Amino acid sequence: MTPHISAAKGDFAKTVLMPGDPLRSKYIAEHYLEASHLINDVRGVQGYSGYYKCIPVSVMASGMGIPSISIYAHELYTEYDVENIIRVGSAGALRRDMKLGSVVAGMGACTDSNVASSLELGASFAPIADYQLLSTAVEQAKAMNVDMMVGNLYSSDLFYDPAGRAARMAKLGVLAVEMEAAGLYIEAARCRKRALAICSISDNTVTGEALDSDARVNTFNEMMIIALDTAVAMARNSN
Repeated sequence: MTPHISAAKGDFAKTVLMPGDPLRSKYIAEHYLEASHLINDVRGVQGYSGYYKCIPVSVMASGMGIPSISIYAHELYTEYDVENIIRVGSAGALRRDMKLGSVVAGMGACTDSNVASSLELGASFAPIADYQLLSTAVEQAKAMNVDMMVGNLYSSDLFYDPAGRAARMAKLGVLAVEMEAAGLYIEAARCRKRALAICSISDNTVTGEALDSDARVNTFNEMMIIALDTAVAMARNSN
């Protein structure tokens, strides 16, 4: 038990899928996991464990923003022996040709957050995904015939962007904007664990198109299956 997680030692699988929204955590548990059961509900941040293709898998929400995901990732990595965290979230496309519902994986994550400054490195730190998780997810997407884009994400501290930073990031080839990946990658690096962010496009900042809140909870199925199949492949390759 930690200040933010009420689960017992051993309740979490080695791989945890981490959406931002607690309702999406519940959706994944109810629609994809067998024998799923609630293991955490502190502050309404729901966590479940169950089985997918006979492999133990857990899912727990992170809440919004880098500070929130950093807390949960740190506690999962250090107190519950979790090895892999796969963020399954939403993102805003920074390219006109990215369709709503399409899937993107973050090879890296730029950020305007000062979270890395707490490491006191005296230099900039480049948050990146774990290669084994990323390459495994790419293979799972290919097997599903899903054209998953792979590239840089922008993890913003602000949902509303008065300075227009996301647009300037787009000029450097950054694919999408979200709010958590960089924090997760930094925490994984600190704890010497693995992390990957896979996001579904919920809105397009160029065209103005957007999904409603219900669609964000109840769709994004390709992203979820890629993440679940990645968890299965990681478990089988470790045996």
